[in-house]
Amino acid sequence: MQTERMNTVLAADRVGKQVSSPEGTLAILSEVSLAIARGESVAIMGASGAGKSTLLALLAGLDEPTTGSIQLAGSELTALDEDGRAAVRARHVGFVFQSFHLLPSLTALENVMLPLELAGRGDARKAALEVLGRVGLGERVGHYPRQLSGGEQQRVAIARAFVTEPDVLFADEPTGNLDAATGERIMDLLFGLNAAAGATLVLVTHDQALALRCGRIIRLDAGRIVEE
Repeated sequence: MQTERMNTVLAADRVGKQVSSPEGTLAILSEVSLAIARGESVAIMGASGAGKSTLLALLAGLDEPTTGSIQLAGSELTALDEDGRAAVRARHVGFVFQSFHLLPSLTALENVMLPLELAGRGDARKAALEVLGRVGLGERVGHYPRQLSGGEQQRVAIARAFVTEPDVLFADEPTGNLDAATGERIMDLLFGLNAAAGATLVLVTHDQALALRCGRIIRLDAGRIVEE
């Protein structure tokens, strides 16, 4: 049991999330408990409105649960304020979103360098160039997001997520804005980089074929885990 706890990088214990609405209090998540080991790949699935993206935001420390507790890389997120959670995210977490979230005024290289510069890393340029080369954008480092295709923008986002060598990579519908062929290439890249880095992957998706590439599927229905 002790070994299992040491190998767990992400855990939720009876997590709930409620929000106020004109109809009264709305429960988005209820009594969600899970444990994810280092190096594991996990897909979170469910119908629209099941609470997938809310759960991902809570696990990543982007939002606070109403009830329950969350442990990420040895820190109890629910015991920290926003600055504390941000520090944990900076040290341990990478993100890939459906809409890329690149800064339009920065080049591909500058977008990837940004999290390293914020962390005070002196090797930001070297590390960013290396990871951009690994995602096949070595010739596009000086291009701005508007000069890149959707698939290229997502590769920049993946490079930015991996450049900090995160313990956990969160991906929220990472192929949602891409055509099928480009989306498949992006996921090949994501899974390949993840395996090479030994990071934990937590993937929100509605794509069954994509979910089946993960080692485990967690299904949500109306804010509760119905299958794990």
